Amino acid sequence: MIIQGPHETCFHLSPPARADATFRVTMVPGDGVGPELMTAVKEVFKAGDVPVEFEEFHLSEVQNMASEEKLDQVLTSMKTNKVAMKGKIHTPMEFKGELASYEMRLRRKLDLFANVVHVNSLPGYSTRHNNLDLVIIREQTEGEYSSLEHESVTGVIECLKIITREKSRRIAKFAFDYATKKGRNKVTAVHKANIMKLADGLFLQSCAEIAQLYPKIQYENIIIDNCCMQLVQNPYQFDVLVMPNLYGNIIDNLAAGLVGGAGVVPGESYSAEYAVFETGARHPFAQAVGRNIANPTAMLLSASNMLRHLNLEYHSNMVSDAVKRVIKQGKVRTRDLGGYSTTSDFVRAVVENLRHRPAN
Repeated sequence: MIIQGPHETCFHLSPPARADATFRVTMVPGDGVGPELMTAVKEVFKAGDVPVEFEEFHLSEVQNMASEEKLDQVLTSMKTNKVAMKGKIHTPMEFKGELASYEMRLRRKLDLFANVVHVNSLPGYSTRHNNLDLVIIREQTEGEYSSLEHESVTGVIECLKIITREKSRRIAKFAFDYATKKGRNKVTAVHKANIMKLADGLFLQSCAEIAQLYPKIQYENIIIDNCCMQLVQNPYQFDVLVMPNLYGNIIDNLAAGLVGGAGVVPGESYSAEYAVFETGARHPFAQAVGRNIANPTAMLLSASNMLRHLNLEYHSNMVSDAVKRVIKQGKVRTRDLGGYSTTSDFVRAVVENLRHRPAN
């Protein structure tokens, strides 16, 4: 039911009968508990009558399900659909002739330069620091993960860290644009320019130059080691943090630990054209495979963010509200949050809390 006068704003008082179209989304479950988390997403979407159809591809380096052909299929699907959901594609530590992992190659080929992790406390689940709300923005196509390593002489390995002005300015602009759009007040650049004077110095200089274009946003910088300590002691001082690749990987995981761990923090990666939705702290959680104990919260919240990206605002709120309601009630909690419930129990509880369920 919609109420609307000649000059009135339109309000939905009941769920839309059906979205105008079904959205096609690429799904790459990945390794570890990824497939179980994607099953949770599909079950919740089905129960909520969410107009999304998944194109599923299994890409894995550890299960011998990775090849150039498979990678090309995934890339073709992502380029067509523009939106994807992805689990963690585990990267083996053994060197098998290719330095760049499939995860890295996906990011580079799609130019997914910005990783965004919104670290938000969950009402009803208490941690040492409650009411946290900070955003970590990480450049993820260069830096320490450039896959440029070689043995110059026997027993000596050189590993190159690549920092460019173009990509540093691009991620800085992304961070300031994000802060402006989301009504945030401060951007903090994280670096180690006291030691890596040229590389991190260039990153820091680029951030400072971009900051001058946004006079309404406060700008600070902080050294990475101090940042880690400050996050643990007083994370409330931070709002939006922007940083190169490796620092972002570390800070993502540290910050996730502040609000409940890898199972509760969603993440997303953006290029100029594409958006990939995933967990904020990328862990395959291989020891939990098949045990029905993984926490689907992060992936469900990421799926909700994906629906918002597709302008399915009603369905996005429906999913996120249901997840947050289950956590706030505190009756159904997975082991990582101190409970005894299974993944299936949690998904069932979320489905029961969906605001709109189609009549049978």
